[in-house]
Amino acid sequence: MAVWLAAVYDGGMNKFTRFVRQRKRVRQAVYQTDRNIMRSIVRTMLVLCLFVLLHVSAMVLFEGMSPWHGFWLTMTTLATVGYGDTSATTVAGQLSTIILMFICGITVMTLLISDYADYRIARRERIRSGHWDWNMADHILIINAPKYNRESYFHRMISQIRECGEFNDTPIMLLNEDFTDGLPDSLRQLGVVHVTGLASRPEDLDRAGAKRAAHIVVLARDEYSADSDSYTFDVSHRLFELHLGHKTIVECVDDFNRPRLKALDIRALLRPIRSYPEIIVRAMVAPGSELLIEDMFTHANDHTVRYPVWLEGERWADVVTAIVQASLGTPLAYVTKDGHVETHPDGESHIHAQSLLILVHTERTPTTKEVHRAIEHHFNTRLKDVEN
Repeated sequence: MAVWLAAVYDGGMNKFTRFVRQRKRVRQAVYQTDRNIMRSIVRTMLVLCLFVLLHVSAMVLFEGMSPWHGFWLTMTTLATVGYGDTSATTVAGQLSTIILMFICGITVMTLLISDYADYRIARRERIRSGHWDWNMADHILIINAPKYNRESYFHRMISQIRECGEFNDTPIMLLNEDFTDGLPDSLRQLGVVHVTGLASRPEDLDRAGAKRAAHIVVLARDEYSADSDSYTFDVSHRLFELHLGHKTIVECVDDFNRPRLKALDIRALLRPIRSYPEIIVRAMVAPGSELLIEDMFTHANDHTVRYPVWLEGERWADVVTAIVQASLGTPLAYVTKDGHVETHPDGESHIHAQSLLILVHTERTPTTKEVHRAIEHHFNTRLKDVEN
């Protein structure tokens, strides 16, 4: 029996030594993914379970214990509790318990705890570096990052998103290669996560959950270079192939490239106006309103003009009607006598103004004289109607 036990012990120790050496090589690897570490944890758990089973069998065979009492002794020994209510009395049983204590209780348990710590560290590192698979759904996916001042831009943009009641708690994910050292605290505090990768790679789009996203925003990589439209088009085409164009808002630097992007069933096309990311938020909250806001920044279609018009208590609704009926534009606000701008006043309010801010067509910008004439004509007509 002693010879047989010695042979079993030598064979088991050789295999265990090889196992420990292999674990050492794994631990010395340059980079371990959380999946590999979890695999190591499972293997260590299996080795631990094997030793528990062998010790329970030894207690039943050498000590004549019931399987439950053998299991009880094994677990209290591994936990180093040692209640003393059950113990091994034979040499073979005591030798088995010693082997269990030194091999499992010290070595294997240490490896298991170390593996779990490695798993937690690897998971935290993957989240920090943007390599974690979030498995998100119904989130806002923002692809690319501005070339300049990206942190301040994202902070302003996401703050605006959070101020919208509809998106208070909506998950937000960034997909780019610009935060490999982790997201700044200012963005993480807004509930933002990120995936390090390129939207031009299908596997990265999949990791970012593009198919499950509620809204997708494709930013221009360089708002000053039309060359960035080429990359934008590639990403947009991949989203079009995934039938996601209707969810996508795209920035286009060169207006000449807009028709190509519109052909991809893109929901909204915008110029990259970095000083006003709220335009993108408006495109998500109220589709179509982004075009009105964008026009105010350019002279491409419509723009706002300030006209010196002196008003003394006229009703705002009548002023708006006068300008609209004359096809001169749409009054948006007025400037009070002390220089304060009143936007979207109540229609029944009687205003005292020195100027009007009117949204006009670029191709047909009225003169100050035409604005005065339209207002005078309207009020003269109303006065005649009252007299009659």
